[in-house]
Amino acid sequence: MSVDIATVKKIASLARIAITEEDAARLAPELDNIMGWIEQLGEVDTADVAPMTAVIPNHLRLRDDVVTDGNVRDAVLANAPQAEHGFFTVPKVIE
Repeated sequence: MSVDIATVKKIASLARIAITEEDAARLAPELDNIMGWIEQLGEVDTADVAPMTAVIPNHLRLRDDVVTDGNVRDAVLANAPQAEHGFFTVPKVIE
């Protein structure tokens, strides 16, 4: 794909970036060069390459997913300004 001055102006317009004619002329070869690199990357055969999340081997340290009831209601309610019957007490909102 070749990037010309008209394409640069169209991209700038879509991105709502004001550029001058000189800026467009300067950016066109740079963007064309970048597109060339992208095309080169597309030619690389990655069929036998496994996907990776990092360049170094990372192992996630996971804990067992166990459902609990928490058993911390009293500790949580100790932080509340007011509590009644095991619940937070809040001021009435709708009158």
